[in-house]
Amino acid sequence: MSGEVKEVNIVIAGVGGQGAILLSEILGEAAIIEGLKVRGSEILGMAQRGGSVITVVRLGSDVFSPLVPEGKGTVLIGMEPSEALRNIRYLAKGGTAVVNVRPIVPPSVFLGLSKYGDVNEILDKIRQAAGKLIALDAVSLAEKAGSTLATNVVILGALIGTGEVPIKPETIKKVLSERFKGEVLKINLKAFELGMEASAKGV
Repeated sequence: MSGEVKEVNIVIAGVGGQGAILLSEILGEAAIIEGLKVRGSEILGMAQRGGSVITVVRLGSDVFSPLVPEGKGTVLIGMEPSEALRNIRYLAKGGTAVVNVRPIVPPSVFLGLSKYGDVNEILDKIRQAAGKLIALDAVSLAEKAGSTLATNVVILGALIGTGEVPIKPETIKKVLSERFKGEVLKINLKAFELGMEASAKGV
């Protein structure tokens, strides 16, 4: 498989505390197990809770830099709607966007210093820019799995479910089983499955 993969670029946009970095680490570890060449970076390092976080995972033989040029992203993962729209410029024409529809409203909105856009309007703009949009309430699915802490793993499942990333679901599950144990592992495996199912439905 590794010889067939020339370039797959995954851009993950969210806010601190959502587990974007952990998601990228799991992806990277799974890619290595699959024999893929991996490059990664954290574009914005404001990983404290509430600050914007953008991480990149690049896979394939033609990848040499850890950074993704604008318009070259195979998949954009929006762990939060407004962050997805803010970083839509990284997505290639015809690329796939996977977006968690549950917003995280910044403190400035509560203070009346800024406004948070209508989520449906945000999703419409993303839909216009992307070749395909998978929009899902990852928080609700994580709750169904047993814990909202598994929201990032739901999103990971949705990503793998798109078929855009050359990593087998079984490989992701292997990495999860190495990182988590007991009830936490059970929750994360369920979250991953629910994310894949949501992606398959195209919701």
